[in-house]
Amino acid sequence: MIEKKIIELVAEQFAVDADSLSRSTAFIDTLSADSLDIVELTMSVEEEFSIPEVAEEDLQKILTIGDLVDYVEGAIG
Repeated sequence: MIEKKIIELVAEQFAVDADSLSRSTAFIDTLSADSLDIVELTMSVEEEFSIPEVAEEDLQKILTIGDLVDYVEGAIG
């Protein structure tokens, strides 16, 4: 469920078809995200899942949708 919702958020933010996204989709290499895109997406995810603000050092490790799903799952517990 978390993965599906994150894919929906990414699809909405980057104006792409959710069916074209997977855990291995890379934000920078595949979606051409810049730092502002990543910050905006992170804020949406924090709000959607009611998790604390993602630390800068953690944000640098989130390179793919799968990384973000794993981070959210860990943050929720």
